[in-house]
Amino acid sequence: MRIVSICPSNTEILYYLGLGEQVVGLDDHSDWPEAWQHLPRVGPDLTIDMDRVEALRPDLVVASLSVPGMEANIAALRERNLPHIVLNPSRIAEIPADIRLVGEATGTVQRAELLAREFDEKVASIRQRCAAYEEKPKLYWEWWPNPIYTPGSENWLTDVSEIVGATNIFADYPVANVKATREMVRDRDPDHICIVWCGIELHRIKPSLITDRPEWQEMTAIRNSRVHILEEGLYCRPSPRILDGLEKLEALIRQPDDQ
Repeated sequence: MRIVSICPSNTEILYYLGLGEQVVGLDDHSDWPEAWQHLPRVGPDLTIDMDRVEALRPDLVVASLSVPGMEANIAALRERNLPHIVLNPSRIAEIPADIRLVGEATGTVQRAELLAREFDEKVASIRQRCAAYEEKPKLYWEWWPNPIYTPGSENWLTDVSEIVGATNIFADYPVANVKATREMVRDRDPDHICIVWCGIELHRIKPSLITDRPEWQEMTAIRNSRVHILEEGLYCRPSPRILDGLEKLEALIRQPDDQ
């Protein structure tokens, strides 16, 4: 089987299902696993070059709607009659279903079922452990700085926050993404700021870009030096790697005396 992935989270699911020998092409933003970085590229996930995809003669294209704007890719796949499946998770609870869907499409049903169950069990274990913490810190997540985009209730980062016993300060917005302002963030006064700028390498994000914002100087997170520049690959992609993100986030926002 010849498989092309056109979204990083899909690539990661394919890796966990052990399909490396069958993956023949990736989108430009699929930067994990390292062992697959030699594969042919078919363009950025929002502007996939369908001529390149078609040239790879795929038996299956694993597409996504996890980012606004990806609809154009799906339309192009349909127009060219390229065999494909579409993953579109918004919440953590939907990730196991996507794993199973990929398993069905690639003939790895048993492995996918095992991986999906392990994912659910690991999430439940972390949730149970973190329920013991008395403090429920308020988290501010930032997808993008200008204009500010931050997750609302219909987003897996709200789930991530709750699983580790915290709250997303914009969870009262019944949408996946909230276009916010610095003043809106200031007024909600988070305990922690979690920066996960999509597609931006960590070394390019200087903490001063956040800590020097004049509107935020009196915020709790700034005063307590709780600004975290996080690897977006562990938080912005609905794949099994988000489990590593949960573990890291718990360690980051918890201290031994918090229990």
